[in-house]
Amino acid sequence: MNDFNAKEVFVSALRDRTKTFVLRSIRLFKSLPSSEEARVIGKQFLRSSSSVGANYRAACRARSQREFFAKLSITIEEADESLFWMEIISEAELLPIEKLQNLMNEATEIIKILSKARKTAS
Repeated sequence: MNDFNAKEVFVSALRDRTKTFVLRSIRLFKSLPSSEEARVIGKQFLRSSSSVGANYRAACRARSQREFFAKLSITIEEADESLFWMEIISEAELLPIEKLQNLMNEATEIIKILSKARKTAS
């Protein structure tokens, strides 16, 4: 496999992974209790987590290296914000950590992968 094909496979796999992250986040949101605080925190979480997939797709369509770097930076910020809201959901006892841990791990992995990609791009 040449470098171009390897890059395409990586980009496609990460596009799928960020999309799956969004879908899993939606399911997590649906599992929150129906309290007012869960609704407010949940919406914040849903906004940031859905932005991860959307901004990564935008990064893949970037018209320049500068635009790619900017979109990748936004994606990292949104993944980190999603992680923050999951920590709040856990610490506020809206959901047990066991229901959040796998998705929190995935957010952390996405942040690490994208941070490395951003560093390579700079």
